[in-house]
Amino acid sequence: MEPISPQDVRVAVGKAIPEDVVQYARDKVARVTRRVRNRVLYAKVRLTTHRDPAVARPVVAQATLDISGRIVRAQVEAPTAREAVDLLETRLAHRLERIAQHWEARRGRMSTPVAHEWRHDTPRTSRPTYFPRPAGEREIIRHKSYTLSRIGIDEAAFEMDMMDYDFHLFTEAGSEQDSVLHRTDPTGYRLAQVNPAPREHLTPFTVSLTISDQDAPVLSTTEAIDRLDLSGQPFVFFLDAEHARAGVLYRRYDGHYGLITPAE
Repeated sequence: MEPISPQDVRVAVGKAIPEDVVQYARDKVARVTRRVRNRVLYAKVRLTTHRDPAVARPVVAQATLDISGRIVRAQVEAPTAREAVDLLETRLAHRLERIAQHWEARRGRMSTPVAHEWRHDTPRTSRPTYFPRPAGEREIIRHKSYTLSRIGIDEAAFEMDMMDYDFHLFTEAGSEQDSVLHRTDPTGYRLAQVNPAPREHLTPFTVSLTISDQDAPVLSTTEAIDRLDLSGQPFVFFLDAEHARAGVLYRRYDGHYGLITPAE
């Protein structure tokens, strides 16, 4: 399959992004699609700058590819637009390499243990540090609500990695429990559930996994914010006291909060 041309890559830019970076981004993303054997249906890059000049890495670069119906996403932050594009190319290359290995495994060309090495063989790009915004200035500036996927743990791990998420909120297919999956180290994952199910009730999985035996705390959104601030953790998984469904409150790179909840 021939890679897409640079002019097929859509680029959207915000204020303060130099014009010459648009073509630079097109060239970089088009080049990285040479790693893809399946058809690239769509490629888009978005470059924006943070409104707060105190943020150390104010340029945010996001890329979204549609590869034969599979959405692949990557996001990075950097001091300058060109550095952000360079980091984005590297991150996308890691994603696409893992996809290629995964699809090869699904076609039966690898043994079962190797089939999941795509999750472990490429070092993850370091996550940015959070901007130290004072607690009194923090707000929930993004609230995303969607219908949770009913999937197994292996599929949740794959989706989390391909979409460049730090965690994945989903309904675990075997136990029917609202659950969150996140990484504990470069090669391992941890599962938390609203009401933890016995391991034998979960869908079969092959990833390296530990399972929390603690029920999700029942919290209001305000209480979840307090717990997140006190814990210093990147997110809090909780059972919403009002709606009786799972939610995740997380720290954004800009020091504000994001909230993810299931759609009604």
